[in-house]
Amino acid sequence: MKNKTLAAWLAFVGGPLGLHRFYLRGLGDMLGWLLPIPTALGLYGIERARLNGLDDQWSWLLIPLIGFTIAGCALTAIIYGLMTPEKWNGRFNAGAAPDAPPGQTGWLTIGAIVVSLLIGTTVLMSSIAFSFQRYFEYQVEEGRKMSQ
Repeated sequence: MKNKTLAAWLAFVGGPLGLHRFYLRGLGDMLGWLLPIPTALGLYGIERARLNGLDDQWSWLLIPLIGFTIAGCALTAIIYGLMTPEKWNGRFNAGAAPDAPPGQTGWLTIGAIVVSLLIGTTVLMSSIAFSFQRYFEYQVEEGRKMSQ
């Protein structure tokens, strides 16, 4: 039986690696295998920024990928945590009673929701701000080059 609290925490903590998808759908889940790709590209962007500075165009294109992946996984954790026990057990625990304990919401589930909301929102807004700032700085630099 798949536990809602564990799935919510796996989506938040290990979501960028697809751990929640493997827990709920098994190792044959294709999206679970694809989730580490934007995570790895974002980490590569961070490494490029560390080595080449923030003026590196590839870094400001790649870094938001990890932010959007983390934010998406945090949203998934929130959705899992807020799912009703009947819907959870119907979807992930077929054959179990609608009010079976693995689908119940407890304080640890609420904790996963709160932490996912706080961290996910922060990461999402930071990723958006970073990418737009870099984009507009690049546009200003190109405008200056054209005006000279």
